[in-house]
Amino acid sequence: MNRQNSCIRQLLPVAALALAFVAVSAIALYASPLCNPRTFGAKGDGVAKDTVAIQAAIDACEKQGGGTVVLSAGTYLSAPILLKSNITLQLDKGATLLGSPDHAEYPAKTEFREPGLQALVSAVNATNVAITGEGIIDGAGESWWVIARSVKNAGVMGNDHPRPRLVVFDHCRHVRVEGVTIQNSPMWQLVPYYSDDVIIRNAKFLAPTHSPNTDAIDPFSSSHVVIDHVFADVGDDDVAIKSGAINSPGPDDPSRDITITDCTFLHGHGLSIGSEVAGGARNIRAERIHFEGTDNGIRVKANRDRGNDVGNFVFRDITMKGVKNAVIISEYYPKVMPAEGEAAQPVTRLTPHFHDIVIENVTATGSTSAGAIVGLPESPVAGVVLRNVNISAQTGLVIGYADVSGEGVVVKAEKGQAIEKLVGAKVSLR
Repeated sequence: MNRQNSCIRQLLPVAALALAFVAVSAIALYASPLCNPRTFGAKGDGVAKDTVAIQAAIDACEKQGGGTVVLSAGTYLSAPILLKSNITLQLDKGATLLGSPDHAEYPAKTEFREPGLQALVSAVNATNVAITGEGIIDGAGESWWVIARSVKNAGVMGNDHPRPRLVVFDHCRHVRVEGVTIQNSPMWQLVPYYSDDVIIRNAKFLAPTHSPNTDAIDPFSSSHVVIDHVFADVGDDDVAIKSGAINSPGPDDPSRDITITDCTFLHGHGLSIGSEVAGGARNIRAERIHFEGTDNGIRVKANRDRGNDVGNFVFRDITMKGVKNAVIISEYYPKVMPAEGEAAQPVTRLTPHFHDIVIENVTATGSTSAGAIVGLPESPVAGVVLRNVNISAQTGLVIGYADVSGEGVVVKAEKGQAIEKLVGAKVSLR
């Protein structure tokens, strides 16, 4: 008994030290620097330019080893700002970071290996960087959209009329975007580019239906990305997973290990993998997604000038209402269907290879088209599995140069065949 008490007495100082360490760590975490741009001269009145003050607050926090830059309620008119490692940009409820309408304030830069313009908010080679809160980042994109509508191929990378994205994480690690609303970008709204360990959660992405190329989230050659409880109502892809430009000279990293869960997508072009996937895309899972009024639901897209190894995808527990095209898997983007008499072409480094795609527990009602699953003659789509898929549409599902199997598949077409088999179709459904 005495020996036991002695042991306990010896352990007490160790336990006390451990508790003290935890307490000190908690205090240190809680006491991480808070940097308010208003102390550096920000007005937050929507009239004065607050760029210098916001950047000064970011830089001041960085010098202290990191911290939180807090935008309290107000409208902060700003040109591009640059986040740093260990910095959280927190937008309180009622706070709006508003992009400057002066196009000259967006510096030209090489972005994504192409001529571009600096995003309103960006981080480059940063670690532990976050954007949080209940506020808004607004790109004031209307004046940019007017120009884009007048330019042929305005949304194509490398065109002569670049537009800034809204939020870009370029070669960053441990990124978090949570709670905020991101809206009205001149072009793509949120882009993790060559970034790893990215969490985008409980966020909203908004843009008018007429706004060109306002994709909500575009993971580009990024890995370990979580997109969870996101609401998107935009003018282009709600999510577009990319990995390399058209005719990319390479090398390009794949986008891989991405999960998209519990999201709602309204207007927009749906959940896309592609079209620019010159680095490939692998290990992508989408579950519990609701589409309503989107142009497309599930879409995997590429062409002979922008493909690679594209596969190991699971789309599960999906509902669609009033979606124009329920399922599109096509290697002919921007078209869906091949030209009549399409001939095989030589396989190159950029030939897309679509494979191992599972679509399970999907219900679509009120669609214009059930969709299409069509591969190239030289690279058929391999290993598409449909399980418990029920689609009601005006026209049926078209399959060509693709191997499609499954069970519990019901396609109801108001006109024409429910499932139309073209050349190269290998279909085993029940």
